[in-house]
Amino acid sequence: MIEIKNLNYIYHPGSPYEKYALRDINLQIRKGEFIGLIGHTGSGKSTFVQHLNGLMKPTLGTVNVSGISTTDADAAKRGLRQKVGLVFQYPEHQLFEETVAKDIAFGPQNLGLSEEETEVRVREAMDMVGLSFEKLHDRSPFELSGGQKRRVAIAGVLAMKPEVLILDEPTAGLDPRGRDEILDEISALYESQGITIILVSHSMEDIARLATRILVLDKGQVVMDGDAREIYREEEALNAIGLDIPDITKAMKQVAEKTGWDIPPNVLTVQEAVDVYLRERKNHA
Repeated sequence: MIEIKNLNYIYHPGSPYEKYALRDINLQIRKGEFIGLIGHTGSGKSTFVQHLNGLMKPTLGTVNVSGISTTDADAAKRGLRQKVGLVFQYPEHQLFEETVAKDIAFGPQNLGLSEEETEVRVREAMDMVGLSFEKLHDRSPFELSGGQKRRVAIAGVLAMKPEVLILDEPTAGLDPRGRDEILDEISALYESQGITIILVSHSMEDIARLATRILVLDKGQVVMDGDAREIYREEEALNAIGLDIPDITKAMKQVAEKTGWDIPPNVLTVQEAVDVYLRERKNHA
């Protein structure tokens, strides 16, 4: 679905301030994958995802989305931004309409859809993110909670029916309840719609729980590419670039050391840890 060849992006090329933000990235992202993108601050994550829908153009190399090159002059006309929806960090700051429904309808209306089709898309998008159309469609988005505002912003992107959904730190700044609600909706969306998702997050636990494939960026390069168990097995390599394994993984390693129980070294989620712990406690009772 997305083919990236020799992607390089250079800030201030040819000047004393020249700096590589992305360097020699070669990747294929397949339809239906749930990609977790991790890396320390400044590793190039946001720059990378903005190349996937043409907001930024490569200094060198190419990015092709379903056969459309992001550098083509007619990429926008061919529906590139419709194919790849990008939800920025703190997307609620971009809400501007007087009602929730009008805000979500902005994109479909720009596609020239009829009023009837636009309303269908608004209803579907709100349902996808767990918002009631009947209760909220005529409310001001600015009256909603932080988590609801975030979901309205995500619904606005989903109403465009993208083939790829990119979420840049979608839980940033939310309280624990709002954070869990957003992640549950993203997981349900992936399961029900089969949409390709790219999730940028600093939470190793969230990435471990949700992603089918993890990309690790460091200094603008993809330094690791694999599933969660493969990636989190490399604790020393992750530590060397300022990352860490999930806290629950470290905790279960300590349990194994203290008890001598047969606990796998790469337990990734709380639920998995509970299951393993109860099994081993029963075995050693």
